Amino acid sequence: MNATADRSTDTPAAETASPLRAPSDETASPLRVVWPVLRITMALVFLWAFLDKTFALGFSTGRDPKTGAVDLFGAAAWIHGASPTTGFLQFGTQGPLSPLFHGLAGNVVIDWLFMLGMGGVGIALLLGIATRIATLSGVALMVLLRLAVWQSATNPIIDEHLVYALVLIGLAITPAARTASLDASWQRLPIVRRVPILR
Repeated sequence: MNATADRSTDTPAAETASPLRAPSDETASPLRVVWPVLRITMALVFLWAFLDKTFALGFSTGRDPKTGAVDLFGAAAWIHGASPTTGFLQFGTQGPLSPLFHGLAGNVVIDWLFMLGMGGVGIALLLGIATRIATLSGVALMVLLRLAVWQSATNPIIDEHLVYALVLIGLAITPAARTASLDASWQRLPIVRRVPILR
């Protein structure tokens, strides 16, 4: 019998496995924590923007820029009829597309789409449901905001909108992101089974 053949059959599988093998349990376990934390973090980014504009909580909405005084739940709140997008679209946009965004300022349909997008993406990510449509909508929002800002004041190449968009793409394609969520129950709903985009 050939000794070389004997040695090759005795070689442990771990030594002959491809270097591109699946992550070990040690690697997979942290990912099952990191991705859900990223999902919840991104949910809070969207939800906070929604809540601040809805109730004028004094961060980006409801604060006097000159005095710093906060009019909590005041006239700047969306619940009191204020436009959540007008200030940004009129004064915060720049670049070649700014005339287009200026023309959208004060449009009620744009206000509703923006707020439903921010709130809907935030709730979906927080619960871990409808992640496909939530992440797709979130990426679209981030890209539009990047186009509106056009160029960051501190970095001409990348800004937080693009980073958020990349994180959302990661959440969409990583099963571990659905850990600690209502995804399993959501997937069992008849309407979700019939409409794949709702998954």
